[in-house]
Amino acid sequence: MNNYNIREIKRTEIPILSEFLYEAIFQPNDQYLLPRDVIQKPELQVFIEDFGRKDDYCLIAECDEKIIGAVWSRILAGTIKGYGNVDGTTPELAISLYQEYRNRGIGTELMKRMMHLLKSSGYAQVSLAVQKDNYALRMYQAMGFSIIEELEQEYLMLCQLMDDFDRVRSI
Repeated sequence: MNNYNIREIKRTEIPILSEFLYEAIFQPNDQYLLPRDVIQKPELQVFIEDFGRKDDYCLIAECDEKIIGAVWSRILAGTIKGYGNVDGTTPELAISLYQEYRNRGIGTELMKRMMHLLKSSGYAQVSLAVQKDNYALRMYQAMGFSIIEELEQEYLMLCQLMDDFDRVRSI
Protein backbone atom coordinates (compact mmCIF):
# COMPACT_ATOMS: atom_id res chain seq x y z
CA MET A 1 0.00 0.00 0.00
CA ASN A 2 1.71 3.16 -1.18
CA ASN A 3 -1.08 5.71 -0.99
CA TYR A 4 -0.26 6.90 2.51
CA ASN A 5 1.91 9.66 3.89
CA ILE A 6 4.02 9.71 7.04
CA ARG A 7 4.66 12.99 8.82
CA GLU A 8 5.14 14.54 12.24
CA ILE A 9 1.99 15.02 14.26
CA LYS A 10 0.62 18.55 14.56
CA ARG A 11 -0.06 19.95 18.01
CA THR A 12 -3.78 20.15 17.22
CA GLU A 13 -3.78 16.40 16.40
CA ILE A 14 -2.26 15.21 19.70
CA PRO A 15 -5.68 14.30 21.21
CA ILE A 16 -5.97 11.45 18.66
CA LEU A 17 -3.22 9.65 20.58
CA SER A 18 -5.94 8.57 23.03
CA GLU A 19 -7.54 6.61 20.21
CA PHE A 20 -4.25 5.06 19.13
CA LEU A 21 -3.34 4.22 22.73
CA TYR A 22 -6.49 2.09 22.88
CA GLU A 23 -5.66 0.56 19.48
CA ALA A 24 -2.15 -0.27 20.75
CA ILE A 25 -3.53 -2.57 23.44
CA PHE A 26 -3.12 -6.14 22.23
CA GLN A 27 -6.54 -7.77 22.36
CA PRO A 28 -6.37 -11.23 20.82
CA ASN A 29 -10.10 -11.93 21.00
CA ASP A 30 -12.46 -9.55 19.18
CA GLN A 31 -15.36 -11.00 21.18
CA TYR A 32 -13.97 -9.74 24.51
CA LEU A 33 -12.62 -6.24 23.98
CA LEU A 34 -11.61 -4.07 26.90
CA PRO A 35 -13.78 -1.00 27.49
CA ARG A 36 -12.31 2.17 25.96
CA ASP A 37 -12.02 3.82 29.36
CA VAL A 38 -9.21 1.38 30.24
CA ILE A 39 -6.81 3.99 28.85
CA GLN A 40 -7.69 6.25 31.80
CA LYS A 41 -5.59 4.03 34.09
CA PRO A 42 -2.45 5.89 35.23
CA GLU A 43 -0.17 3.15 33.88
CA LEU A 44 -1.60 3.80 30.40
CA GLN A 45 -2.13 7.56 30.65
CA VAL A 46 1.62 7.94 31.16
CA PHE A 47 2.04 7.26 27.43
CA ILE A 48 -0.03 10.26 26.30
CA GLU A 49 -0.68 12.63 29.21
CA ASP A 50 0.74 16.10 28.51
CA PHE A 51 2.26 14.82 25.28
CA GLY A 52 4.41 17.36 23.47
CA ARG A 53 7.22 17.84 25.98
CA LYS A 54 10.91 18.04 25.07
CA ASP A 55 11.57 14.30 24.66
CA ASP A 56 8.22 13.44 23.04
CA TYR A 57 8.17 12.44 19.37
CA CYS A 58 5.26 11.30 17.22
CA LEU A 59 4.86 10.39 13.58
CA ILE A 60 1.51 9.66 12.03
CA ALA A 61 0.44 7.84 8.90
CA GLU A 62 -2.43 9.29 6.93
CA CYS A 63 -4.39 8.05 3.97
CA ASP A 64 -6.92 10.18 2.10
CA GLU A 65 -6.43 12.92 4.71
CA LYS A 66 -7.39 10.54 7.53
CA ILE A 67 -4.92 9.63 10.28
CA ILE A 68 -4.68 5.83 10.19
CA GLY A 69 -1.76 5.12 12.50
CA ALA A 70 0.78 6.58 14.88
CA VAL A 71 4.13 5.77 16.40
CA TRP A 72 5.23 7.80 19.38
CA SER A 73 7.97 7.78 21.95
CA ARG A 74 8.75 9.47 25.19
CA ILE A 75 11.06 9.07 28.11
CA LEU A 76 9.05 7.67 30.99
CA ALA A 77 11.15 8.09 34.08
CA GLY A 78 8.71 9.47 36.65
CA THR A 79 7.04 7.61 39.47
CA ILE A 80 4.83 5.72 37.00
CA LYS A 81 7.00 4.17 34.32
CA GLY A 82 5.90 2.62 31.06
CA TYR A 83 5.75 -1.13 30.55
CA GLY A 84 8.87 -1.00 28.37
CA ASN A 85 10.95 1.30 30.55
CA VAL A 86 14.66 0.48 30.77
CA ASP A 87 16.09 3.70 32.23
CA GLY A 88 15.60 7.45 32.46
CA THR A 89 17.33 8.25 29.15
CA THR A 90 15.89 5.68 26.74
CA PRO A 91 12.73 6.61 24.84
CA GLU A 92 9.93 4.06 25.06
CA LEU A 93 7.99 3.37 21.89
CA ALA A 94 4.28 2.80 21.23
CA ILE A 95 2.77 2.12 17.83
CA SER A 96 -0.67 1.34 16.49
CA LEU A 97 -2.68 1.33 13.31
CA TYR A 98 -6.37 0.98 12.78
CA GLN A 99 -7.16 -2.71 12.22
CA GLU A 100 -7.96 -2.35 8.52
CA TYR A 101 -4.52 -0.85 7.79
CA ARG A 102 -2.43 -3.50 9.52
CA ASN A 103 -0.20 -6.02 7.69
CA ARG A 104 0.42 -3.63 4.77
CA GLY A 105 3.92 -2.45 5.66
CA ILE A 106 2.74 0.86 7.12
CA GLY A 107 3.77 -0.05 10.66
CA THR A 108 7.22 -1.10 9.49
CA GLU A 109 7.68 2.19 7.66
CA LEU A 110 6.45 4.15 10.69
CA MET A 111 8.96 2.29 12.86
CA LYS A 112 11.84 2.91 10.45
CA ARG A 113 11.07 6.61 10.27
CA MET A 114 10.77 6.91 14.05
CA MET A 115 14.05 5.11 14.58
CA HIS A 116 15.76 7.49 12.14
CA LEU A 117 14.21 10.45 13.96
CA LEU A 118 15.34 9.22 17.37
CA LYS A 119 18.84 8.45 16.10
CA SER A 120 19.15 11.91 14.52
CA SER A 121 17.91 13.42 17.80
CA GLY A 122 20.84 11.86 19.63
CA TYR A 123 19.33 8.75 21.21
CA ALA A 124 21.42 5.57 21.26
CA GLN A 125 18.60 3.11 21.89
CA VAL A 126 14.83 2.72 22.13
CA SER A 127 12.71 0.27 24.14
CA LEU A 128 9.22 -1.22 24.13
CA ALA A 129 7.15 -3.94 25.73
CA VAL A 130 5.11 -6.45 23.76
CA GLN A 131 2.76 -9.23 24.80
CA LYS A 132 4.35 -12.62 24.17
CA ASP A 133 1.58 -13.74 21.79
CA ASN A 134 1.31 -10.44 19.89
CA TYR A 135 1.90 -10.93 16.16
CA ALA A 136 3.88 -7.62 16.14
CA LEU A 137 6.72 -9.37 18.00
CA ARG A 138 8.08 -10.62 14.66
CA MET A 139 8.09 -7.09 13.23
CA TYR A 140 9.96 -5.74 16.25
CA GLN A 141 12.57 -8.47 15.96
CA ALA A 142 12.93 -7.78 12.23
CA MET A 143 13.48 -4.10 13.07
CA GLY A 144 16.40 -5.06 15.31
CA PHE A 145 14.75 -5.22 18.73
CA SER A 146 16.09 -7.89 21.08
CA ILE A 147 14.40 -9.38 24.13
CA ILE A 148 16.26 -8.18 27.20
CA GLU A 149 13.82 -9.42 29.82
CA GLU A 150 11.01 -11.96 29.87
CA LEU A 151 8.15 -10.98 32.13
CA GLU A 152 5.08 -13.01 32.98
CA GLN A 153 2.99 -11.98 29.95
CA GLU A 154 5.31 -9.81 27.89
CA TYR A 155 8.82 -9.18 26.67
CA LEU A 156 10.87 -6.09 27.37
CA MET A 157 12.73 -5.29 24.15
CA LEU A 158 15.57 -2.95 23.26
CA CYS A 159 16.97 -1.74 19.95
CA GLN A 160 20.34 -0.09 19.49
CA LEU A 161 19.86 2.75 17.02
CA MET A 162 22.33 2.21 14.22
CA ASP A 163 22.88 4.14 11.02
CA ASP A 164 21.06 1.83 8.63
CA PHE A 165 17.46 0.79 9.35
CA ASP A 166 16.79 -0.08 5.72
CA ARG A 167 18.31 -3.52 6.26
CA VAL A 168 15.19 -4.77 8.04
CA ARG A 169 15.10 -8.55 8.07
CA SER A 170 12.14 -10.16 6.33
CA ILE A 171 9.07 -10.17 8.50
